[in-house]
Amino acid sequence: MANIAVKKGHPRALYVLFFTEMWERFGYYLMVGIFFLYLIDPLLHGGKGLDTSIAADIVGSYIALVYLTPFLGGLIADRYLGYRRAIIFGGSLMACGYFGLALPGNTAMFVSMGLIIVGNGFFKPNISTLLGNIYNTEELKPKKDVAYNIFYMGINIGAFFCNFVAALLRNKYGWGYAFAAAGVGMVIGLIWFIIGMKHVKSGDVVKPVTKEDMPISKIFLYVFGPAIIAGIIGWNIHKAIGHPIFNTITNDAFLFACVPIIIFYVGLYLKASVEDKRGLGALLAFFAMSSVFWVIYNQNSTALTIWAETYTSRKMPDAGVKWTQPIGMLQTVTSDSIKVNKINDHFVAMLDSKGNTQEVTNVDPYLQNLPKDQWPKKGEKMNLVSPELFQSANPIFIVIFTPLLLGLFGFLRRRNKEPHTPTKIGMGMVIAGLSSLVMYFAIKSNNIYLDKTSMVWLLSTYGVFTIAELLISPIGLSMVSKLAPARLTALMMGAWFLVVSIGGKLSGMMASYWDKFDDKSNYFLILFVLALISGAIMFMMVKWLSTVIKEKTGSN
Repeated sequence: MANIAVKKGHPRALYVLFFTEMWERFGYYLMVGIFFLYLIDPLLHGGKGLDTSIAADIVGSYIALVYLTPFLGGLIADRYLGYRRAIIFGGSLMACGYFGLALPGNTAMFVSMGLIIVGNGFFKPNISTLLGNIYNTEELKPKKDVAYNIFYMGINIGAFFCNFVAALLRNKYGWGYAFAAAGVGMVIGLIWFIIGMKHVKSGDVVKPVTKEDMPISKIFLYVFGPAIIAGIIGWNIHKAIGHPIFNTITNDAFLFACVPIIIFYVGLYLKASVEDKRGLGALLAFFAMSSVFWVIYNQNSTALTIWAETYTSRKMPDAGVKWTQPIGMLQTVTSDSIKVNKINDHFVAMLDSKGNTQEVTNVDPYLQNLPKDQWPKKGEKMNLVSPELFQSANPIFIVIFTPLLLGLFGFLRRRNKEPHTPTKIGMGMVIAGLSSLVMYFAIKSNNIYLDKTSMVWLLSTYGVFTIAELLISPIGLSMVSKLAPARLTALMMGAWFLVVSIGGKLSGMMASYWDKFDDKSNYFLILFVLALISGAIMFMMVKWLSTVIKEKTGSN
């Protein structure tokens, strides 16, 4: 991590974009941190009451689409709309989406998700591009890496604090208030951006389309058009065979839609010149191997959230209640019965056949695998750490590990022993697999069907995975800019987002099978083995990839 105290010499634009991104990420990670919990929360608690399979499917689809739209939003801003207008438009849609999630009803929920997905497509890629453009001058170029490190701190600050706000609001006031807080964060970010917009004007340059650029009309014709048709086929194929192929209709639709897109990119490689083929081949190989990383990365919003909610011991000692409750660290569960006297679609199943009031035992998911002698007694409450707070572990580990990792590589560089970029990627894949292995041992450490495991296991898997993230995630966009032919840069940037999108969807698809795993350790063992295979393939390609990177950039 660069020295974030360095302010002299940086333009005001950096701090305009820093706080804008901080507040946008505050809203995004707040919503993602509680969305799965909201979907599986019992109706009596104000949630949707969905089973794990459906909730994982919805979250996986959401993450997949959130990472798919930046390709198109970036192209439109790059060629027509401009970056500032795209950021304001995208941020406004996202704010409306977050506020919409606070409204009751499934229609409001799905419309709001659509607004966030489209809004993120216009916001996310263009704020990073705007910062890069500002630092493309001769005077500022040497400070570009430092600027991005400062900018990245904004992401982690927002991602860290949002979960505490979410825990406080949803436990004390309800889910709607927590989602609305994400909208408030986005509005604050937009206001800050609009006030400081004059300072970022220099980076807002619409690039004229050149003969080397593929027109958006052709991109729709050759990429999105076939994908939409294939997606429709995947959506309806269950009617022909009697059941979905990949557990749910949305899984089938998304994976079918990916097929023509993948074929398109393979075709680009096959038709490329000899000179372009080496760079494209290296990129596609990197993309293919990194897809497993993104599957593991997005377990954060699916399987690891399930683990935090149901299988992790979150009980707070009584001595800690007084100082933790005011800042929203605690949720409370009870085993008391509830008198149901409200007749509507949600509660009608809880009335007897004559419509009379029944007593319903309020069994929280946390109590499902806890011995009854450890349940709270009638009239008492059990205080727990809110499960979304564990998602603050990743950003704080990033802040801790980044300077250590940069210091280590700096030390090795001075001795000409720094690993090549492909070697770092291979190491990252293996370490990502080790984070899943930590969860494998967590399951083996206890009978999780009768008792909880220590929260140390969950914090440990986040810590191990963060190291993998720092070795892989920052490299993706950099690899595209270095290896893609100029005429195909935008398309290959789209391929990178596609890989992230597929990883998100596959993560949700895996989690939708969670209840079908009799031995939960096999779930994480699969991820560990896949990561090891991907890492081994990367290590076998190190020499070739390093040669290609050196040819294109003069560095390893």
